[in-house]
Amino acid sequence: MPAANCQNPIPSINSEELAALAAIMEGTASATGEQFFQLLVSNLSKATGIANAFIAVFGRSKTQVQTLAFWQNGKLIDNQLWDLDGTPCQVVLQGELCHFPTGVSRLFPKEKGIESYLGVRLETADGEVLGHLAIYDEKPMPPESKLIFIFKIFAARAASEISRIRMVDKLQQSEQRFRDLFDEAPIAYVNEDMESRFISANRAAMRTLGITPDQVNGMTGRSLVPDTEEALKRFSEAFQAIGRGTDTGGVIMELMRKDNGKPLWIEWWSNPDPSGEFTRTMFVDITEKVLMEQEKNRLQAQNLYLQEEINASANSGEIQGRSMAVQNLLKQVRRVAPTDASVLIQGESGTGKELIARAIHAHSRRSSQPLIKVNCAALPTGLIESELFGHEKGAFTGALAKRIGRFELADGGTIFLDEIGEIPMDIQVKLLRVLQEREFERVGGQKPIKVDVRIIAATNRNLLQEVAEKNFREDLFYRLNVFPLTTPPLRERREDIPLLAYFMVRKFAPRIGKKIDGISEQAMQRLRNYPWPGNIRELENVIERAIILTDGAILEIDRDMLPGGGMTSDNQANPADTDSASFESVTRQHIINVLKQTNWVIEGANGAAKILNMQPSTLRYRIKKLGISKDSR
Repeated sequence: MPAANCQNPIPSINSEELAALAAIMEGTASATGEQFFQLLVSNLSKATGIANAFIAVFGRSKTQVQTLAFWQNGKLIDNQLWDLDGTPCQVVLQGELCHFPTGVSRLFPKEKGIESYLGVRLETADGEVLGHLAIYDEKPMPPESKLIFIFKIFAARAASEISRIRMVDKLQQSEQRFRDLFDEAPIAYVNEDMESRFISANRAAMRTLGITPDQVNGMTGRSLVPDTEEALKRFSEAFQAIGRGTDTGGVIMELMRKDNGKPLWIEWWSNPDPSGEFTRTMFVDITEKVLMEQEKNRLQAQNLYLQEEINASANSGEIQGRSMAVQNLLKQVRRVAPTDASVLIQGESGTGKELIARAIHAHSRRSSQPLIKVNCAALPTGLIESELFGHEKGAFTGALAKRIGRFELADGGTIFLDEIGEIPMDIQVKLLRVLQEREFERVGGQKPIKVDVRIIAATNRNLLQEVAEKNFREDLFYRLNVFPLTTPPLRERREDIPLLAYFMVRKFAPRIGKKIDGISEQAMQRLRNYPWPGNIRELENVIERAIILTDGAILEIDRDMLPGGGMTSDNQANPADTDSASFESVTRQHIINVLKQTNWVIEGANGAAKILNMQPSTLRYRIKKLGISKDSR
């Protein structure tokens, strides 16, 4: 039997062979992939006149081969997998080319009925063996095949195609891995053009922005930005930087979710492509962090406010009194406290309206939340709106930072609007909106802020008269006056004066460093008989001053400490005479004396309002009501 030729002969090519080569090239020129392999083996068989042809690559291991295309007796058959051991294919893969013109079945008993075989291995440019290309027949082949050169040409072409396919597969697998990484990454990724139109978005981005896959095309980042000055400014600055080809990182942006319009804050990075046609954007959802920061700021502001309130109310004490007037008032407090009804507390200055407001809050379901106090008379006219509702940064000259207003601080709790009658008409309109809609806008803001706040208001003015005089809105009055309460003046609860006096002695004496064991009968009589135009606040001042002036253990109150001495005579008290007409005259004369003492200066540290423990606006109201002028005697 002829020996196998496994060398590398390079025969000359005649016209017949050139025709065969041309036929194979023409049959496979435009094909790639599986189609190329199928056309190659079919055309190779036809051009050589050999019945069978196949192209195979290594299988699961180097001991097996798997065909990519198999032409057998005039037709394509299913691809085959076989072991190399005991086959001519094994010989081929150990050398570059192997030709058995005859005797294959005798040399390789597995190959029954096969007489001849020609095979050449497939190699990459760097020498890696991929598989082999082979033809075989049941009849002998010429011992010196003149088509070996052609055969080697197409083996090289087949090896290149296999390498190309494997490279494409690797690229596709790599692309898929990157696509999976892009789609499944926990961080949001968006590719967008220079007008912020989305090109692609991964699942994290769609989930964060509240959009669906079909909404990505046509979506713009601009459409998700709320229509506020600050949000639009940040977005515009970021995209201007991108337009200059500048990497932008760490930008905090405020957006709105597409699906429900809820606020969304993201930290945003963008890397413009060198082509200038699109930018790669990455962002993380920091909404929870921002909301926590806002809540922290709110709680800090609330804490600061409450600390101020604690310091301001340290001397307020509790509601003291056993009189019928006080007991009836407390009964009304207990009835209204558990509800969320608005309460309007009316009464003279110094009658404890704030204490009643605190008692209502303390016995309400909101007691665990803050009670925020606002003294409307103490606020500058131009800052009342900002104080109540807050303001945005840059809302007006001097607004260097965002401010949280008192209503926002009181969310979930109670707000106490003291001296409500002092609020200007333009602010009354906005206050009415809060009562009706439970929402407001910060100064300079455009987004409504919802609040759940109970309102308690207080005034020493006759609001119905103020309504009649067009100084107070009628609709606001009736919104506030759902449950009216009136704090009784001290002159109408004289039986509580001893209780209050002893309570104040116990409170002030240790602070002053005095030990007071009691109050003299004469001092107590003077306290009972005095009409107390300044009510409990005035009583506190008198007691504190008396403690300072008293040398012994028994509190004494001199005649000159109270206008009129607090007595109708030195020995006999007549409180009935002071309850009505003389109260107004005593009050009037007391105010006149203080005004003359201050040279008619009302405000300031040495003004009459400070000495009388009244708000300047309250004192002016009293002056007008009592008909006091500089000519008054």
